[in-house]
Amino acid sequence: HKSILLLSDKKKTHNTNTKDYSSSLWYREAIIMAFKGLAWFSILLLSLFASSIRSEEAKEFVLTLDHSNFTETINKHDFIVVEFYAPWCGHCQKLAPEYEKAASELSSHSPPLALAKIDASQEANKGIANDYKIQGFPTIKILRSGGKTIQDYNGPREAEGIVTYLKKQSGPASVEIKSADVAAEVVGEKNVVAVGVFPKLSGEEFDSFMALAEKLRADYDFAHTLDAKHLPRGDSSVAGPVVRLFKPFDELFVDSKDFNGEALEKFIKESSIPLVTVFDSDPSNHPYVAKFFESPATKVMMFINFTEATAESLKSKYREVATSNKGQDLSFLLGDAESSQGAFQYFGLEESQVPLIIIQTPDSKKYLKANLEVDQIESWVKDFKDGKVAAHKKSQPIPAENNEPVKVVVAESLDDIVFKSGKNVLIEFYAPWCGHCQKLAPILDEVALSFQNDPSVIIAKLDATANDIPSDTFDVKGFPTIYFRSASGNVVVYEGDRTKEDFINFVEKNSEKKAATSHGEESTKTEEAATKDEL
Repeated sequence: HKSILLLSDKKKTHNTNTKDYSSSLWYREAIIMAFKGLAWFSILLLSLFASSIRSEEAKEFVLTLDHSNFTETINKHDFIVVEFYAPWCGHCQKLAPEYEKAASELSSHSPPLALAKIDASQEANKGIANDYKIQGFPTIKILRSGGKTIQDYNGPREAEGIVTYLKKQSGPASVEIKSADVAAEVVGEKNVVAVGVFPKLSGEEFDSFMALAEKLRADYDFAHTLDAKHLPRGDSSVAGPVVRLFKPFDELFVDSKDFNGEALEKFIKESSIPLVTVFDSDPSNHPYVAKFFESPATKVMMFINFTEATAESLKSKYREVATSNKGQDLSFLLGDAESSQGAFQYFGLEESQVPLIIIQTPDSKKYLKANLEVDQIESWVKDFKDGKVAAHKKSQPIPAENNEPVKVVVAESLDDIVFKSGKNVLIEFYAPWCGHCQKLAPILDEVALSFQNDPSVIIAKLDATANDIPSDTFDVKGFPTIYFRSASGNVVVYEGDRTKEDFINFVEKNSEKKAATSHGEESTKTEEAATKDEL
């Protein structure tokens, strides 16, 4: 600024000192050029900085795999996590940014932990998906020792939880406890942990415990120690071998001295579930809810409104019934109706039926008691155990009209249309939200139209999210699942390509000539052809 003022003054008197003025003019040009240079330099710096940011943002830490590099990549890693996904899957889309954040953080772990993904919906990658028995998206697998050991990922779906879970999974299956401080950190106040106490870290019992820890490491935490005095609860004088399972509910810890593999596994799984699992909005209860539904035991579930005046008396009586039935292969869950809408949809329940109890047996049969009173809980559960309660069937209403090429089947009409019709039936089990099902719909319409003049063939569909399915006949674990039942009752799963031509060829190949008509009479295609010839 001082230079500019000097230039102004000298400009007024340039006639008296032309030399000074010329010098000042040169100085002004130099300043302007300097400012221009500084501006261009600043722009260049900003451009380079922005470019580096874009480069950092563009870098993906999740490895992208396909059929060409999958085996090579897996073989190079002692520990790698692979997500099998489909681009159209909403759950996959929600997981993607969290999975990427976790991959970024775990890339700096020592040693680095690799996270990868593969589009299992691509035709070229379906062979890999089949090898890993992928039946839904996203499915995440932990692969160890170059893929020799495969483990399901059963951890959280947000970045922080993924990182914590995978750090633990990449370490030893069981942590050694050498001090009270380590025990406090491992056991904590809210963890479920199986701790083996041993007189020495060898021997049959120790080996059995460590083998089970490796087998169940995806779902349970394990630790071992030579000194029970380090442990926060229980008899500190025990020398072992004994397994002490710590938990933040019920009796807080329980011991077992049975190291038989099956018995020890059963002990850990059953003891890790509360006497009554609570299904509400509290995230700390959700892991127990997941384990409850994974249990092979018969599931007894009561859903109530936790805010209703009768809630406490219902809870108290229900816990009393659960206690009296402990050890009888029954698992009990208490759900808040407001937080259990997914369960209501799955079981086909209505809020108007609350309070209610629904029981599901291992063969997927369901038994329902709606609008339950406190004094009915014990007697109704007893009636169920005595075989006095009729099974409940979840079903959509039978459609008033069923004139479309692909016939709509619901649970209540499954017998009539599929099992008792005497027809050759190709039936799709689908989910309304499934992208593959939506893509398949017009193809099945064309297949149905091609058989519209053949009364012995029915092309049908059933919404498997809204109707019960007999699991002993149809094994539906993903969508779409397609089965064919011949006129005589032979049931086969369809595993061919999903083209019109392939479906038609499959139906024609597996259809039986003799099929019952709607009037119970029998006819054959060959007889029909002979009649046409005579005419």
